[in-house]
Amino acid sequence: MTEHNDPVDVADLPEVVRRYLRAHDVQDIATAVATLAPEATVTDDGRTYRGPAAIKGWLEQTGSQYTYITTPVGAERHGPDHYTVVQHLEGDFPGGQVDLRYRFALDEHGRISRLVIAP
Repeated sequence: MTEHNDPVDVADLPEVVRRYLRAHDVQDIATAVATLAPEATVTDDGRTYRGPAAIKGWLEQTGSQYTYITTPVGAERHGPDHYTVVQHLEGDFPGGQVDLRYRFALDEHGRISRLVIAP
């Protein structure tokens, strides 16, 4: 089976993905966690966080570690429930800027079941 990558406008992403990204940008941890399925996983910087409590801890830590601004620079749909959003980050972290891919998978209820963040 061939994977299809269809470009989409960020405004046309599923509402739950847009809500998560907005919440993450303004460090609204409660709203970000509310977008997740109970069994959700987030993988960032080689570490995987499972479940809302672990993901909440990760969000609290990443939000306090550095100051940065994010700008979405592209998005793709990979089937009905998989999306990738490329975010450009600029801030006071090592290197000062990076483009990261946020790969989202949604469950049958429209919640985020998996998020993988990687360059």
